[in-house]
Order: sequence, then C-alpha cells, then structure tokens
Amino acid sequence: TTTTEATTTTTTLGSTTTTAPQVEIAATINGLPADTSSIDRRVVGIKIDNHPKARPQSGLEQADAVYEVLVEGGLTRFIALFHQSDVDYIGPNRSGRVTDSKVMASLAGAPLQISGAQGWVQDIFRAEGINVIYDNGVTTYRTPERPKPHNLYTSTLLVREWADERGWPDENPGNLFTYGEPTQIQATAERIVVPFSDSPPSTWTWDGERYLHFQGAEEHLWVDADGATGQIAMDTLVVMKMRKYIARNPAGSGTALPTVETVGTGEALVFHSGGVASGTWERGATSDPFTLIAADGRDLDLPPGTVWIHLVPDTMTVTWE
Repeated sequence: TTTTEATTTTTTLGSTTTTAPQVEIAATINGLPADTSSIDRRVVGIKIDNHPKARPQSGLEQADAVYEVLVEGGLTRFIALFHQSDVDYIGPNRSGRVTDSKVMASLAGAPLQISGAQGWVQDIFRAEGINVIYDNGVTTYRTPERPKPHNLYTSTLLVREWADERGWPDENPGNLFTYGEPTQIQATAERIVVPFSDSPPSTWTWDGERYLHFQGAEEHLWVDADGATGQIAMDTLVVMKMRKYIARNPAGSGTALPTVETVGTGEALVFHSGGVASGTWERGATSDPFTLIAADGRDLDLPPGTVWIHLVPDTMTVTWE
C-alpha cells in the first residue's frame, strides 16, 4: 500500500494545526484495499455478453474494473476484471474479439475466459501471448434457464485453478491508472451519456454516492445465483476516445470486426463524485498501461474505487449535465 499526501491546510485555533487526511492507495487494479493474499496474485478477465437477451448479467456488479468495448451490430460487450475479488457465478460468457487482446496484453499474463473466437482472432491472441481459456466444460457450464448462446457461465475460482495447473503467471499487474487525491472536477456531471453507435448508449446517473448504469433508458440490472437482483453501479467512470477501424482476417475468410486503436493518444474524460475532469490518454504499446494526463500536464488522478472504462470510437460525442 502506498500513501498519497493530500493538500495540507492549516487552521489556527489557538496553536492547533490540522492536516487533511491522506489517501491510501493499495496495489490493486482499482487502488482499493485488500488483504495481501488477494493483492499478490493475478487478475482474471471474463468476457461478458451484452445482447438484450443476455440481461440481466451476473458478476459484473462484483468486478473490480470493467471495460466496455464495441462489437459488431453496434452492440457492446464487457471485459470484467477480477483482482481482489472472486465470483462463483459469472455470465453469460461470450466470444473474444481483437480489442480483447489489446486490453489484456498489459495485465501481466492474466487469463481471459471466453466462449470461443474465430480462428484468425485466436491467432492474434497467440501472437500477443494472451492466456485464453475457451469453453471447455471445466471452467464453463451451461444453465438450463436461458437459451443458447446466452447461457454459458463461469467462475473466477475455476479460472484460477485452470491457470495454476498450466503454470501461467500469477502476478499482480499493479494499478490500472494513477490513483490519489482525485483531479479537481471542472463541471457538474450527474447524468452521463456514452454512445458507441446508433444503439442505445451506455448511460449513468450519479445518486450522491455512486454511478448507476442504464442501457439507454432501462436500468442495467444484475442477478446472482440465488435470484437476488439490483442495479449495476460503479465509483468512477473513464472514457477514452479512440480511432475505430475494421479488423479482417489477412487470409480473407471469416467475419470482419470493429476494433479501436489503443496505442497512441486521444481525448479522455474521468467522472467521479458527480463531476467531470478532462484530459488525454497515452499508451506507447499494448504491453503498457494507459496513462491519463490532465490539461496542465500532470497525472489525471482517479480516486480509489471500482472503475468502468469505455473504449469509445472518437466519432462519438459524450454528453453530460
């Protein structure tokens, strides 16, 4: 755990001096505290379906971080990341895309559980050194309550066992972003609309404590194995605008897939505490973490907390009020 010094303020009350509290930053992907055994280990990535028939999903509400990425048909899917957390019932699990390799490449060999992928996409995973787990009937199972293909489920515990048996890295990749005293907000942002395409956007509402997620105007709900439900909520939102392009099989066969360029630089927005701070993102290689930079050139720091990361085509306009 590292500690970031907060801004010091002095108040004279006789001879009394007070100092603002410090922010403790754990070496987890979201900066939140955890016991040592949950920090000194790998991250697990689970690809989650976001087709309307796949909702409500399970496990997203317990993820330490979530990437939302564009897929074909104007829909999105999620890469849920679990570091200090474990969940026994996660899904529906769906297939991999080219963007997944760009997200996972910086996570110290973290395994990615998917249902499958086109052969040429599997080639990309191998070339990038991504430790992919496919639908194997060991880490995955199908539930009879839903129709295929929206009924494949998994568990971080099973994924960890599979990775251990194969001797895959069990390393902590560190913080996803720079955490500390959060960058000062520049405007109120209590309702945020993040479009990826012409489909209903990813929408958030600040409730005074966390951001509640909506798919367009509909509440985005989760359901657990016991049937309990609730609305998905996150502490912090990150939007990174990126160039969209279409990835294709060099051999010409298969389905072309929308992808975003995650190396380079572009516009970044951070939403926290009911407000927004703007800046840019930078990344030198897919093996590097993303760096967020404020307009004054300093790090665009996030408060520790669960974080939802949108990789948005730079032709889309994000709005807030």
